[in-house]
Amino acid sequence: MAENRSLRTAGTRLSAMTIDVEDYFHVSAFAKEIRRDQWNTYPCRVVSNTNRLLDLLDRHDVKATFFVLGWVGHRYPELVRRIHARGHEIASHGYWHRLVYEQSIEEFRRDIQESRDVLVDAIGERIAAYRAPSFSITRQSLWARDVLVEEGFSVDSSIVPARHDRYGIPGARGDLHQVTTSAGSLWEFPMPVAKLGWMTVPVGGGGYFRLYPLHFTLNRLARISRERPFVFYLHPWEIDPQQPRIRCSILSRIRHYKNLATTESKLEVLLRTFRFGRLCDVIEEAQPRPEIRSTDKTASREVVSSESLV
Repeated sequence: MAENRSLRTAGTRLSAMTIDVEDYFHVSAFAKEIRRDQWNTYPCRVVSNTNRLLDLLDRHDVKATFFVLGWVGHRYPELVRRIHARGHEIASHGYWHRLVYEQSIEEFRRDIQESRDVLVDAIGERIAAYRAPSFSITRQSLWARDVLVEEGFSVDSSIVPARHDRYGIPGARGDLHQVTTSAGSLWEFPMPVAKLGWMTVPVGGGGYFRLYPLHFTLNRLARISRERPFVFYLHPWEIDPQQPRIRCSILSRIRHYKNLATTESKLEVLLRTFRFGRLCDVIEEAQPRPEIRSTDKTASREVVSSESLV
């Protein structure tokens, strides 16, 4: 009964819906099978799949943050403009989908600069948020947050407070918060995690959303939502069971192809269960509202009013 009550009240707090706009051949799981200079040889499906997600979000009156890979934005600027025109936030997913900890500081800087400039050219607005490919800001690459602030970013969503073979910072702070870098402050919005026995497991989307039973994801996210906002993520290729199959390892096949056919219907339920918005909206709602003292002349006494910081 407690779980049912938590689900009934889960929709009151605004959480962030995010889409990582990349194609099926961009993923880190296929990096050994597909070189970046071969990307042009694969049939692109990112435009049609992203359009399907846009229509789905419209049906539920949800605005989201789209972390667009620079390679996609360069080839399909009209897609970036379409996402933006429909009221969604445009953010950066880097340009070449390279793991951050495999780059030097200057390589990383060039990658985010190139991605940012492509997206700014498409929509004519500042790009504030960034997400690392495969959540690859780890303890060995925390320097990336300094570079992000130096390059004009104010929001990062690249940390997973759990252990994984490719990413993660076990024990990291899990709520939306600000961190101080050498260049200034940065909002950090980590992926949500949950305890499963002695393990801490991610529950914020992607392959976890496809692999877990839907009721497990809904219940764990509802528990988190009672206390604070969470961030959820998905890729356009995850609603595309007809995508070309890439010959790869058994582990990569499971991670990439498992339950693609059911993702869209599960997403429909998720969107009906929780209240979602853009990252910028969640941050605005989460910020404290300062008290401004003013005088009510009709009552001849001091009253307190509030005013948004943003």
